[in-house]
Amino acid sequence: MELLLIRHALPERVELESGAADPPLSAAGHDQSKHLADYLEHERLDAIYASPLRRAVQTAQPLAEAHACSVTLVADVAEWDRNSSEYVPIEVLKATNDPRWQAMVAGEWGSEDETAEQFNARVISALEGLIAAHSGHRIAVVCHGGVINAYLAHVLGVPDGQPFFYPNYTSIHRVAAARSGERSIVTINETSHLRRTGLPMGLFQGG
Repeated sequence: MELLLIRHALPERVELESGAADPPLSAAGHDQSKHLADYLEHERLDAIYASPLRRAVQTAQPLAEAHACSVTLVADVAEWDRNSSEYVPIEVLKATNDPRWQAMVAGEWGSEDETAEQFNARVISALEGLIAAHSGHRIAVVCHGGVINAYLAHVLGVPDGQPFFYPNYTSIHRVAAARSGERSIVTINETSHLRRTGLPMGLFQGG
């Protein structure tokens, strides 16, 4: 089977006094999601899953509409900061040399809800469960940068798993999963659908 891990599109900046920020997509993020859906429109997708966070659900919706199917939510592919009261796009943190950016560069774990080991374990278990349920299929899972890092690091055998690399907005990461248990990475950071659109792609590239 083939697993497509897709990072969500660009969200809005949200900073609250309390409660989970859970930002919606920005205007650019909605445009990114439409380009993603157009790009994958002619590929067979047997199922579409998403993290329950708004930025992932809203990214998955145009893709689901293009394939005339529904989006199934999977709580265990939510990001490590799912309960955080603030969400600031990482590009903004980097541009202002925010202390939170420095912490990311240093590889410091930022969640008070679970350890890095617990996060990695729930992500890997959730994705392996979806793989097991879809033998011979191609499925898409719209999720988050940390989730993608955790699973690809697991496949590659990268020690600790975090940090690893930066997935661009709406980037596609393909994994071939054999019934024998073998996992092979086919593509990483596939973003040709954003080229020449003028839309932001991520930390290091523009569309």
